[in-house]
Amino acid sequence: MPDPSQPRSSPPDPVRQATVRNRLLRAMGPEDFARLAPHLEPMAGALRQLLIRPNQPVERLYFPESGFVSIVTEASAGRVEIGLVGREGLVGATPILLDSDRTPHHAFVQSAGRLLAIDAPALLAAVGQSPSLRHLLLRFVQVQIVHLGKTAFANATFTLEVRLAACLLMCHDRIDGDDIAITHAFLALMLGVRRSGTTLAVQNLEGQNLIRARRGRITILDRPALRTLADGSYGTAEAEYARLIGGA
Repeated sequence: MPDPSQPRSSPPDPVRQATVRNRLLRAMGPEDFARLAPHLEPMAGALRQLLIRPNQPVERLYFPESGFVSIVTEASAGRVEIGLVGREGLVGATPILLDSDRTPHHAFVQSAGRLLAIDAPALLAAVGQSPSLRHLLLRFVQVQIVHLGKTAFANATFTLEVRLAACLLMCHDRIDGDDIAITHAFLALMLGVRRSGTTLAVQNLEGQNLIRARRGRITILDRPALRTLADGSYGTAEAEYARLIGGA
């Protein structure tokens, strides 16, 4: 029995749509958000925290509020990032919404921040009750598919410096301010190259006064010039997001 002499713990405050920072949650209609809100659990996403394991049932999904999460594929030749999800999206959306329960990819926190977690059964129940919620979340899956295709095209077509510019822009989109907490090792993972090649590319962009690099941190100095350098390796998935979901 509970001890009456001890103060009762109050339930956590419900998540309110007006205060969430995740753009996908903000883009939902009030009724759809209300279906999810009781199941959203705030949590801290620690650097390198593994959120989704490959080839294991996806039990929880995550709406990032800050920081970002890498989606990574792995083979004997190494690991390469194929997706990046921040406050614009939902980690774990693709397999769950496409009627699967697992993915061959890892998902882990690459920039520490806050997340809103939701159990997969709760999300699926809400989606089953609401065609409008399913419609919105599948639009985000479409954006992820476009991003994946554009990443493959960029890796096959553009120079390392061009792809680095695009990677930095994508990271910049998902943070506040101009300082990106990021290591050369992570950039090498994003670009699918050796760390030494990444270091040289960073030095080249720094020499053009586009960025300033410090240990574990890169500062964006000239975003318009980075955008020009990135050319067609950046912007397609972002435009698709704006078209399908908007700028919530």
